[in-house]
Amino acid sequence: MTIYTMKKVLSAICVGGILFAVVSCMGMSATSSSAVGGEVTGVGGTSFSEPIPYGMVEVARGSLKMGMEKTDSLWGSQMPVREISVDAFWMDEKEVSNSKYRQFVYWVRDSIIRERLADPAYGGDETFKIEEDKNGDPITPHLNWAKPIPWKNPDEDQQRAIESVYITHPFDGTKMLDASQMNYRYEVFDYAMAAMRKYRLNPAERNLNTDVAVDENEVVMISKDTAYIDDDGRIRRETITRPLSSMWDFVNTYIVNIYPDTTCWVNDFQNAENAVYMRTYFNSPVYDEYPVVGVDWEQATAFCNWRTDFLLKGLGESARYVQRYRLPTEAEWEYAARGKAGNELPWEQDGVKSEKGCFYANFKPDRGNYTNDGNLITSQTGIYSPNSNGLYDMAGNVAEWTSTVFTEAGVMSMSDMNPQLSYNAAKEDPYALKRKSVRGGSWKDPESFIKSAWRSNEYQNVGRSYIGFRCVRTKVGASGRSRK
Repeated sequence: MTIYTMKKVLSAICVGGILFAVVSCMGMSATSSSAVGGEVTGVGGTSFSEPIPYGMVEVARGSLKMGMEKTDSLWGSQMPVREISVDAFWMDEKEVSNSKYRQFVYWVRDSIIRERLADPAYGGDETFKIEEDKNGDPITPHLNWAKPIPWKNPDEDQQRAIESVYITHPFDGTKMLDASQMNYRYEVFDYAMAAMRKYRLNPAERNLNTDVAVDENEVVMISKDTAYIDDDGRIRRETITRPLSSMWDFVNTYIVNIYPDTTCWVNDFQNAENAVYMRTYFNSPVYDEYPVVGVDWEQATAFCNWRTDFLLKGLGESARYVQRYRLPTEAEWEYAARGKAGNELPWEQDGVKSEKGCFYANFKPDRGNYTNDGNLITSQTGIYSPNSNGLYDMAGNVAEWTSTVFTEAGVMSMSDMNPQLSYNAAKEDPYALKRKSVRGGSWKDPESFIKSAWRSNEYQNVGRSYIGFRCVRTKVGASGRSRK
C-alpha cells in the first residue's frame, strides 16, 4: 500500500502560482508543486507496497479489554484485565506445521553437509564455499547454495560428508538424522537496548539535562548473550557483562539445537502407549500438515529468525522496509484470537458445538474422553472454521508460544500500547524467570483452557506434545483504519 503524505493547506499564494488543497476525512491532499517562494513542501521518497506474506493474514490495528472479567468457575483464577491497543500485524493463518518446520531442519542439515564438502577432511571441494568475489578479492566466506549436494552418485569423500549427519539405530537399523548435530547459530541486534539513554556511546547523550557536567570517564556496564560449541560438541551459552565500548556490544549470539523433542509424547504421558507418535509424528508424511510439537520457546524463536533471513535474501533493496518474523506478544495473540467482535472464544456462536452437534475446535470435551470431538491427539491444521480474522485453530489443537515473559501481574505490568514484557534469561538466572506465556489451550485441555483470555506458561527450554507456535510480522505502513 502506497503511503501518501497528507498536508493541510489553508491557502498559499506564491510567486509563480497558487496551491489548492482538497479536504478529506483524515486531512487534506495536496497538489504537486515546485518549491518556489521559499515554502517547504517535503521530500518525496520511494514508494513501498508490502506484499501479503505467504500463508499470513492481516490483523488490523485496534483495541480490546484484555483478560477475563469473570473469575474462572472451575479453577478460581482471576485474570488481570486492562484495556489495551495494538498496531496492525501479519499472522500465520495456521499453526506452523511439521512440513514447514522440517524445511528448517533440512536447511540446517544441508548447511552442515555443504560446510563439510568444502572441508579438506572430506575432499575439500572449494566450490561449496565462496571466499572470493568475481574479481578474486577476498570476501566473508559463505556457503554456495547454488551448487547442489550430490545426493545421487557421490564419490567416496562426498559420501562420507553426507553420511556424517546420520546415525543408525543399533536395534532396527533405521537410518536417521543425528539430532545432536542440528545446531543453528544466529545473531540478534538489540535495537531497544541500544536506544536507551543509559547505554549511549556518547556520554553527553545519557542525560537530558545539559546543565549537568558530563563524566567522560564513566564506565557503563552492559550484558550480552553469547554462545559457542566446545571441544566435545556441546552448546555453551554465556551471558557476559563488560564495559560498553561499541555498537557490537548490542549483538547477541545464540546457538540452538533445533530438532524437536520427539520423546515428549512418552515423557508427557506416563504409562501410556504413545511410542508410535514418538517414532512417526514428526517424520512421517502422514503428519505433514499437523502442527509441529516438541518445539520449545528457544527453538520457535530460532525458526522465526531463520524464516526472516530466508525471506530477506530474496527481497533485495525492499528488504530494509520489511519487519522480522517473530513470536506474537501475549496481547497480540489474544487480540487476534478474539476476532473482530472481541469474543470470549474465537467463533461468533455461544458454546463449543454447532446446532448439529459439531465441535468448533479440537480439545478434550469430557473427562478422559479425548475422541468426542473426532480427534485423539492433534488434528490437521485448518480443518475447523477460521475466526473472523481468518485465523485457524486459535482455540485448541495445540497451545501456542508467545514472546512474553509470564508473570502473575500479566498485562498490568505492561504499557497499554503494544503491551510486551521481554526478558532474555541468563543461564544462571532462577528457573522461574525462564517461564513464557502460552495461549490457546490444546487437544488435551478442557473447555475452560481454550478461552482466548486463558493464560498458562511453560519453561522456555521445554518442548511439549501439546504446544506449538505460529509467527507474526509487524505490518509496515498500516492504514489509519482500525478494527471495529
